[in-house]
Amino acid sequence: MAITGNGSLATLLFLFVIPAALHKVQSQNLVTDNVEVMEGDVAVISCRVKNNDDSVIQLLNPNRQTIYFRDVRPLKDARFQLVNFSDNELRVSLSNVSLSDEGRYVCQLYTDPPQEAYADITVLIPPGNPIIESREGQVIEGNETEMTCTAMGSKPAATIRWMKGDKELQGISKVEETYDHMFTVTSQLRFIVTKEDDGVPVVCIVDHPAVKDFQALTYLVVHYKPEVKIIVEFPDGLPREGQNMELSCQAKGKPHPQQINWVKVDDDLPSHALITGPDLYIENLNKTYNGTYRCFAANSVGESYDDYILYVYDAPTTTPIPTTATTTIPTTTISLPEATADSRAGEGAPRAVDHAVIGGVVAVVVFAMLCLLIILGRYFARHKGTYFTHEAKGADDAADADTAIINAEGGHNNSDEKKEYYI
Repeated sequence: MAITGNGSLATLLFLFVIPAALHKVQSQNLVTDNVEVMEGDVAVISCRVKNNDDSVIQLLNPNRQTIYFRDVRPLKDARFQLVNFSDNELRVSLSNVSLSDEGRYVCQLYTDPPQEAYADITVLIPPGNPIIESREGQVIEGNETEMTCTAMGSKPAATIRWMKGDKELQGISKVEETYDHMFTVTSQLRFIVTKEDDGVPVVCIVDHPAVKDFQALTYLVVHYKPEVKIIVEFPDGLPREGQNMELSCQAKGKPHPQQINWVKVDDDLPSHALITGPDLYIENLNKTYNGTYRCFAANSVGESYDDYILYVYDAPTTTPIPTTATTTIPTTTISLPEATADSRAGEGAPRAVDHAVIGGVVAVVVFAMLCLLIILGRYFARHKGTYFTHEAKGADDAADADTAIINAEGGHNNSDEKKEYYI
């Protein structure tokens, strides 16, 4: 296609020159970044241009007052200082930043039309030292405690977390904004305490962009009733008649128990019982001392006790061996099973020795001995010795009584021949 005349020339200029100019303007990109800075620190604002064609760069404050025009500072605030100026960048620092310096700053590039980029300065103000307060300094076991942690005067608002030992707890937070756009955060924590919480640290942790590891710490002080336990110091085995016994009352609590008492349930303590501090000493045990002995321990929180059930067993005994002058009776040893139960309640019921059994055995032995003696007596009574005499020898051969008398009398003449024989 042929192009002729002035119209054609204008058309060529429009098609090639104008788009090139527009491309040149559009290729000049103005960029900047937002800035977060601690109060009192230095903030740096950078206005950057890509493919600048010597266009003018300037920086304006939130009130759109010119801070720097190229490398010239019209604003009479010496805290603003030029860090770098070139065709592609205008970099300015602001020292000793305060809350009043917060806002939107404008980077402006004089093109047609002008370009603008915005840098928001956020001033960070850390909170003051967190403060932990407890509703009560000393907590009783089983009660609810309440703690509050406060982080004051921060910007932006802080967040608060709670730790009890190595466990994180959830509190309830409330945020209040003051007239100067500062924030105060209060977190409230409630939980039930146990005696295991005594001495456990509770930590209030404050999270804020301006600070790290900002925290406050306190320790729980938990009071609880005494824990009581009765220990048998001696004897080592089963308590028996005639032995001595010592019971020790061990009690711990917070505060430490100041009062320890011994009583016998439903009865008086034995007259020989001696109480020395937490110990109960009983001499010469006998069965009248059987019963339940109780140790009380008390502190400002409350009172607790422990029981010991005493059962006194018979002293070890041996069975006597019966003997007689003429007869030896074999000895029979009777073994009686020993009770093996402890004197504490619930650990075994005691088995008493049956005295009737022992008496019955002894009676049987004595009866047997008496029967044996009676039998021997009757035997000797029936087998007494007999004897024969030779007096009136020949009388048995006489024909009549007179002849027998004569023979018997005649026999007296031979007195030398008369003899008696005993069998």
